[in-house]
Amino acid sequence: MLRLFKNLKELYKYRMLIRNLVARELKARYRGTILGFLWSFFNPLLLMVIYTIVFGFIIGPRDPSLGGTPWLYALFLFCGVLPWTWFSSSSLESANVLMVQGNLIKKVLFPSEILPVVVVVSNFIHFLFGLPILLIFVPIMGKTFTPFLLFLPVVILVQFVFSLGFSFLISSLTVHFRDIKDILANLLTFWFFASPIIYPLTFAPIQNSAFLKVFLNLNPMTHIMQGYQNCVFFGSLIRWKRLGVTFLVALLLLLVGYYIFDRLRESFPEEV
Repeated sequence: MLRLFKNLKELYKYRMLIRNLVARELKARYRGTILGFLWSFFNPLLLMVIYTIVFGFIIGPRDPSLGGTPWLYALFLFCGVLPWTWFSSSSLESANVLMVQGNLIKKVLFPSEILPVVVVVSNFIHFLFGLPILLIFVPIMGKTFTPFLLFLPVVILVQFVFSLGFSFLISSLTVHFRDIKDILANLLTFWFFASPIIYPLTFAPIQNSAFLKVFLNLNPMTHIMQGYQNCVFFGSLIRWKRLGVTFLVALLLLLVGYYIFDRLRESFPEEV
């Protein structure tokens, strides 16, 4: 256990290497494009337009708490879709990062544990690029900012720790079990619909089902998504107890994920 905490602490020593790899990843993603980093703003903007048309006007809101208008429902959706994209992209890329960067792992002195960190941080930066788009649409859609928006960094911190722990776990296991990549894609689809992103927890079918209530409350992403929705959309206080428990779960996942990663690291050069 002491070795585990020591290795986690040493990640700070590699901060310059992490920063350089993140910068390289961000440049490589938009290399050869005309708009370059502007796509980090246009992608969430286009996503916002698509969700407004499909879920706002074609399907329409079905819960009174969403305001009853297509515009407000689209804003509610975007409060969950934007952070979910950060989590799902980090998870899918982490499942493949050790194989893709196999040439680096085979170098004796290269710290392989920074690769999942680079994936999470680079996708986090894309999330930050999209966050202004969300905040700009809040007053446009007729909502107002409240002081509870100041708690948004707390929610982001919980998701960051949870995403990092999950990425450590997935990246290490996928090296030995390649099927995880395919399973993960389907799992994330199920996980998306099992989280209150396209529907609120006040939705009538959920309130009328004790099983659904328990099931959704056991999902850590439920409370993370609610945190974003409370801060940005509803303008209400985040649920400290539930988000606090989620943070403890995220810390536990980080420790377990890194522990498994650390135990398997010596086998990575042979497997990749």
